[in-house]
Amino acid sequence: MNNYRGPEFQQIETVHWRDLEAQGGFRARQQPLLVKGAVERWPASQQWTFDKLAELRRPDGSEVVTSFQNGLVEQGVTREPVIQPVAPYLRKLAETAATIRAGRIDDIGLLPNSKRQLLAAGERFHLDWNYLKTFTADKVYLAQWYILNEFPALRQHFEIGQLWPGLRRTWEYTFIGPANTVTGLHYDFPNNWFCQVTGVKEFLLFPPDQSPQMCKSRKYDWGATLSDIDISRLDEQPVEREHFANAKGLYARVEAGDALFVPSRTWHAVVSLEPSISLAVFGLTPWEILAGGLPSETRALLHRLHLYRWGNCTCHRMQHAPASQGALT
Repeated sequence: MNNYRGPEFQQIETVHWRDLEAQGGFRARQQPLLVKGAVERWPASQQWTFDKLAELRRPDGSEVVTSFQNGLVEQGVTREPVIQPVAPYLRKLAETAATIRAGRIDDIGLLPNSKRQLLAAGERFHLDWNYLKTFTADKVYLAQWYILNEFPALRQHFEIGQLWPGLRRTWEYTFIGPANTVTGLHYDFPNNWFCQVTGVKEFLLFPPDQSPQMCKSRKYDWGATLSDIDISRLDEQPVEREHFANAKGLYARVEAGDALFVPSRTWHAVVSLEPSISLAVFGLTPWEILAGGLPSETRALLHRLHLYRWGNCTCHRMQHAPASQGALT
């Protein structure tokens, strides 16, 4: 895959929080937007560290034990989730983060920051897909932890209403994990404000008009539509990678303190460059709940009854990988 160029990218539209505020704040939009510094002024930027979150305990004083995602689940075989205590995992991440931060974080990634900073405004570019061959995307990942429901007092650490005013129902999930985690290519039904508390992540985003190149999958995930394209194994997918190469996307380097707006039905994949803590805030207006929520809940019920894509999903262990679609859908 040394000569594989892949999709063509441009850097995402970016604004600093102070400038966004001066323009009257965030307004409804259909394009992704990176807001620099949005999270820095929230209490979470000081309160949400690996060590401090490791101190969380249940009301009875017991350890927090939860389900961890076992490797990349959006593509390929879904492995059995790992049930384990949270605290030892977080303390290990704290140790690792200190080591990596002392390294050269600007010189690694699909688009190393040292090269990104040399790009001209509006310049189109390709990514270094060989970077994904330097590791295996099989890390145990504390993904989609419903932490704010389990510990409601932590809600006061985020002020998402400053970014996203208006009436809507929100779902907040925390993603905490090491470097070299990969979230596979997919899109979500709700809009999403992705708040990066610590660490650096690379986002690859593709607007809905790029769907013909995304090789839509039949694998089931609640709230998301998946792709058969596994960015961590492109050299094993000759058909999918050729479709993928025809896409045009946006690239975002999301650093600690940033907030990224990912509109509904925007395809995206994520690569973590260092241990990270992130909060994804998914939101739907009342009308969006009526229009799309009912069909989604119906599919979820049928799935739980083993009547809809049972055995081919991100939520239960799979015995083997389903056949790839290998076509544009």
